[in-house]
Amino acid sequence: MGVKKFLKLLLFLIVGVFNYQISSAEVKTYELTETLAMQGVEESQDQQDRYFKLNKITTVLTVAMIIVLCLLCSVLYANNRLRRKANDLLQEKNVELISEKENAEKANRAKAEFLSTITHELRTPLYAVTGLTQLLIDEQPSEAQLEHLDSLKFSGEYLLSLVNNILDFNKLEKGNIKVDSIVFSPVKRVTDVIDALRSRAKERGNELNLHFDAKIPNKVKGDALKISQIIINLVGNAIKFTENGSVDVYINKVKDLEENKVLLYFEVADSGKGISRSKQENLFKGFNNDSLQINTKYGGSGLGLSIVKRLLHSMNAEISVKSELGVGSKFYFELPFGIHSESLEGDVVDRMALIDFDIMKGAKVLIVEDNKINQLITKKILQKQGVECSVADNGELAIVKAKNFEFDLILMDIHMPGITGLEATKEIRKFDMRTPIMALTAVTLKDNLKEFYAVGMTDVIPKPYKTEEFFLKLEKALKGYYV
Repeated sequence: MGVKKFLKLLLFLIVGVFNYQISSAEVKTYELTETLAMQGVEESQDQQDRYFKLNKITTVLTVAMIIVLCLLCSVLYANNRLRRKANDLLQEKNVELISEKENAEKANRAKAEFLSTITHELRTPLYAVTGLTQLLIDEQPSEAQLEHLDSLKFSGEYLLSLVNNILDFNKLEKGNIKVDSIVFSPVKRVTDVIDALRSRAKERGNELNLHFDAKIPNKVKGDALKISQIIINLVGNAIKFTENGSVDVYINKVKDLEENKVLLYFEVADSGKGISRSKQENLFKGFNNDSLQINTKYGGSGLGLSIVKRLLHSMNAEISVKSELGVGSKFYFELPFGIHSESLEGDVVDRMALIDFDIMKGAKVLIVEDNKINQLITKKILQKQGVECSVADNGELAIVKAKNFEFDLILMDIHMPGITGLEATKEIRKFDMRTPIMALTAVTLKDNLKEFYAVGMTDVIPKPYKTEEFFLKLEKALKGYYV
């Protein structure tokens, strides 16, 4: 029933009640008058009028109460209709929200799968670059060749780090970054960056110079890789926006800190075009209109300065900039480091010296890898330590070889055509629970690692890997530390 029809019905009811009350009052007055006349009692006209007025007041009050009740009913009725409409609307919105949530979950799953795939596709060739470089370094090259190979290795490691940062940009935005602490030489680390970028500077007609304070400790403790990422982004930007000018890098000691620490100052200055004050506000924001226009003209991902800011933030430091149009720009920051007294070379040699390479001589290792270059690299690295290697190009062949031959260790790739490394491991574990199976893979997403261990894998070696870390894990597996 509509609201208008409901109100008409109420009005009709009110008029009927009112007419009924008037008629009833008149009848009662007439009856009372007749009764009094028959009894011979004479009433005055004033008394009759008062009695009639009293009946009218009673009737009016009754009607007023009925009207109030009717209005209350109409309000309740309208409120119920509004509530019903609101409930219907909420149900529709809930259906929409559930649908959007499902779509978001699908998008997240697709994103995770994409990251897993693209990580593998990018890291696999990088494994070949760094692995072959290390093999060439181990073959006693000349001094000039060694210098080039060191630069090539450094560039490969930096490229790997850059790939990881781009793929894990969400992690950077959330500040969920792990900070490592290793012993390194800050001057040597920055020198490697400059050597890697010197040819690019020459192409732009720029001089690339390093200035450092003699008071800087030879060795410090900190995150060397992040320092490389920060400096290479800042120097790369300076070269990109400077032509026929100069780019200068400064490292100075600010002061000694408590707990055997030192505060160092880093600066990258150029004589380029400079940056206007209005654009300086958005410099460290990724994917803004200014960065997109600049990237179109000069190239680059547009994430460099944004990554620098987030990396420094993870180490409780901030990046600052001073710039003037037509004069140049200066980016600078301060970072605390632990002071280390022993020689850097000694640390690396000692770590490698701790590895028991004798246990690897004569060990039988199955390499499961579909990429021929990666097969060659892993095989050569192992054969140099006297390891007997067998190769399987895919998961099916790996299962067959594991059934028919005894191995001391299986190195298993994950992404392979046909049966994947996870499926192959699961099948092997049905008949062999003894042999260590280590995932030698470019997939390093945390969500995958639980799955690796769930199917029976012993450990994970991410590609590209550092040689000493690779052999340390192999030593643990061959000595049975994982059992």
